[in-house]
Amino acid sequence: MAKRTIPLLPLRGILVFPYMIIHLDVGREKSISALEEAMVQDRLIMLATQKDAQNDTPEPEDIFSIGTVAEIKQLLKLPGGTIRVLVEGLHRAEIEEFVSFEPFYQVAIQEFTEVETKTPEIEALTRTVINQFEQWVKLSKKIPPETLVSVVVVEEPGRLSDLIASHLSLKIEDKQALLDAVSANERLEKLCEILGREMEILELEKKIHVRVRKQMEKTQKEYYLREQLKAIQKELGEKDDRSTEVEEYRQRLEEQKLPKEVAEKISKEIDRLEKMPPMVAESGVIRTYLDWLLSLPWTTETNDRLDINLAEEILEEDHYGLEKVKERILEYLSIRKLTEKMKGPILCLVGPPGVGKTSLARSIARSMERKFVRVSLGGVRDEAEIRGHRRTYVGALPGRIIQGMRTVGTKNPVFLLDEIDKMSADFRGDPSAALLEVLDPEQNNSFSDHYVELPFDLSRVLWVVTANIMHNIPRPLLDRMELITIAGYTEEEKIEIAKRYLVPKQTADHGLTNEQIIFSEGTIQKVIRDYTREAGVRNLERNIANLCRKVARRIVQGKGTSIKITAQNLHTFLGAPKFRHTQAERTDQIGVATGLAWTEVGGDVLAVEISTMKGKGKLTLTGQLGEVMQESAQAGFSYIRSRSAELGIDEEFYEKMDIHIHLPEGAIPKDGPSAGITMATAIASALTGKPVRSDLAMTGEITLRGRVLPVGGIKEKVLAAHRVGIKKVMLPKENKRDLDEIPANVKRSVEFIWVEHMDEVLKAALVSEG
Repeated sequence: MAKRTIPLLPLRGILVFPYMIIHLDVGREKSISALEEAMVQDRLIMLATQKDAQNDTPEPEDIFSIGTVAEIKQLLKLPGGTIRVLVEGLHRAEIEEFVSFEPFYQVAIQEFTEVETKTPEIEALTRTVINQFEQWVKLSKKIPPETLVSVVVVEEPGRLSDLIASHLSLKIEDKQALLDAVSANERLEKLCEILGREMEILELEKKIHVRVRKQMEKTQKEYYLREQLKAIQKELGEKDDRSTEVEEYRQRLEEQKLPKEVAEKISKEIDRLEKMPPMVAESGVIRTYLDWLLSLPWTTETNDRLDINLAEEILEEDHYGLEKVKERILEYLSIRKLTEKMKGPILCLVGPPGVGKTSLARSIARSMERKFVRVSLGGVRDEAEIRGHRRTYVGALPGRIIQGMRTVGTKNPVFLLDEIDKMSADFRGDPSAALLEVLDPEQNNSFSDHYVELPFDLSRVLWVVTANIMHNIPRPLLDRMELITIAGYTEEEKIEIAKRYLVPKQTADHGLTNEQIIFSEGTIQKVIRDYTREAGVRNLERNIANLCRKVARRIVQGKGTSIKITAQNLHTFLGAPKFRHTQAERTDQIGVATGLAWTEVGGDVLAVEISTMKGKGKLTLTGQLGEVMQESAQAGFSYIRSRSAELGIDEEFYEKMDIHIHLPEGAIPKDGPSAGITMATAIASALTGKPVRSDLAMTGEITLRGRVLPVGGIKEKVLAAHRVGIKKVMLPKENKRDLDEIPANVKRSVEFIWVEHMDEVLKAALVSEG
């Protein structure tokens, strides 16, 4: 070891080993000064590498302490002030201290002299290193074979390891670790380790390269064969089905003006189909998906007919009555005429079967000149029926909503969701919950179907929903719809509907003329009263069709050319009457009061009979009464008992008498809160001995304090009273608001008595003595 002081040249991103000859480009002022000083002296310079190559002004701590003493062989000044210098590494040295810093780094170094000692261990390491280096050269192919030969012939282990290290592409940290190893033994061990690691990396690179090359060869081969096949088909005049199909899809895409998001999705799927081999099963899935996307009406709309007067004429022409629904449609058309931004309404028509809910939706579409689509929800219990299936499932399809939109071909049809109250839920999900997105005006502008996977705008659709019973519709769903109740038709309305629509339709359907079948006055009314009991007109139409068939047969058999059907000969065609309507009592009777009831097929009168007998105060209820009606009877009985003194009844009657309340026609179940005042009046009549007016019918609920509460179905109940000839109807005062629904001719012929308390009921209903 020897010590000396020489200039220092810090190196950036490079490291010089002993015995290594290399060109260096020097540009920093301090480095140039160090070179000039070395040239003046003995051409020797200390080369040490910086820890950070980006640092332009390194401090002593930023430079590795061990470097190489090199001799400057050649020095050449380049344009721009840069100097190119050729140096040869001589031996290792360690920087002991920095003697001066300006105008260049002058350092005191301790030189290491190489001691070449050959031991069996060094010999083994040398052979290993040579063997590994030879393999590395073969794998990397970065060094020519001649260089390999010149390296391998070196006998000194230390010099050999330095030569090999100078040819390897290593990180500065790894090279510095080899430079730091002063002894040949340590240097060879580290070189073995580094070469072993580099070999592993090269092996992996080779495997990856082979795999990639095979894949590329396969792809190129397929491409070449495919191009050959295309050329052969072109020569034969045949077309490639796959390319033709892809071209057709692209042409369809260009022809349609689709939203950007949809067009991008379709284009992406077409590219996938084009790149996919023909026999892959998924190609069929993509084709079906593309067919669906390209056939949906993303932007297609029909123009609404905004002639309000003409729409009103069409609605009147198709349907008799139903003023609320017609008014709502005309309001919507009026707003559409003023603004284009109006969202489609969601109408929920609730009413009994046969009142024209479904046909009304068709009339709405005809009046607006919109297309019509109907989806029946009866029995639907799978959420996928509404939202569709995921495309990953075999046989996946969109839901009924998207299917309906594709069928109709426009984004603003009249869409009928029929029988929404007959949906149910099971383990496959709740379809009513899926319908929330469809029927929510705030959400349906971006309806998401599981199959389509793109938002579809349903806000332009005019939704019409039908149901028979309101309480079967889930509450959140009902909250999003505009409820319109169609209670049913009065007898007068049914007669008009039969004359205007049903008779002409059935006559034409059966090939008859107005001269061959004649309906006399009163015939239709008798059919309605004796052969049908319904809120709608379905059975009425069925009976008219039955009459047409009987007449057609007689005409064909030559039994007449013109047959008149009258109220007197009706039974010969339709048989004996199927129904009878309860008739009003003709005389005032004790313990018998006439009540009014509402049923799903319209209103009816209901007689309440009370019988008293000696006993122990037992209250018996018969006539198949429901729980609500039984409670009304109990409440009426308790009220009468609390007012026994004012009514002149023995205050201990409940201990001496049994009371039996009976409603005739016991085979028919009866329930509801509207018979409370009727039963209380009948009990009061039976206990006081005062008869109840026979020309009076009543309805209303009673409380224990005697208050009369309002009830529903007023229109149907008043019509039932009018039908059986009752002249006076007693109603709760709070039901005055329902008077507007009652036809004017009925209001003129019936006297209404409005009551708030049970005392008023008894005063008006019981016949005074004398």
